[in-house]
Amino acid sequence: QVQLVESGGGLVQAGGSLRLSCKASGGTFSLNTVGWFRQAPGKERAFVAAIAWSGRGTSYVDSVKGRFTISRDYTRNTVLLQMNMLEPEDTAVYHCAGGRMGGLSTSPSLYDFWGQGTQVTVSS
Repeated sequence: QVQLVESGGGLVQAGGSLRLSCKASGGTFSLNTVGWFRQAPGKERAFVAAIAWSGRGTSYVDSVKGRFTISRDYTRNTVLLQMNMLEPEDTAVYHCAGGRMGGLSTSPSLYDFWGQGTQVTVSS
């Protein structure tokens, strides 16, 4: 079993930056992919970015390309999501997810482990 714990959310003005962290523990040897998803009020959970646990390969939803960067901190078993040039539309609860499957899936149903989420609020 893998445990995922997110941190780093908060309130920021439009144009600002935040860095989210997702720390993995437990059976991390079973992980192949770690993704970030977000869910705004009244909306379905949506894919944001994913990275291969090996660190080789990343994927982003079009709306965050050029603004968000996903990376892996090998020393801390942590996946980071650096978010720059934030927009009010980025406001949501951000969840980290771990998958045993290969590939950088954008489908929440293919991920096996989930964190509790961290709130990101961007004011205009």
